[in-house]
Amino acid sequence: MKKIYRSTDEKQVSGVLGGLSELYNIDVSILRIILVVSGFFTGGITWLIYLVAAMVIPTDKQLLK
Repeated sequence: MKKIYRSTDEKQVSGVLGGLSELYNIDVSILRIILVVSGFFTGGITWLIYLVAAMVIPTDKQLLK
């Protein structure tokens, strides 16, 4: 079973989208575009979810310990 983590290689802000892109084999640029666009349509709720995920999800380095 694969676990979600924040990527330290593919990160712009916190690495959440980089970890998701590696988990689901999706280009990280597509996920970044989806996050920005959906943030406008949801009134910022998507960005709030991203911030919570950045605080809760461990990095890949923490999982290797």
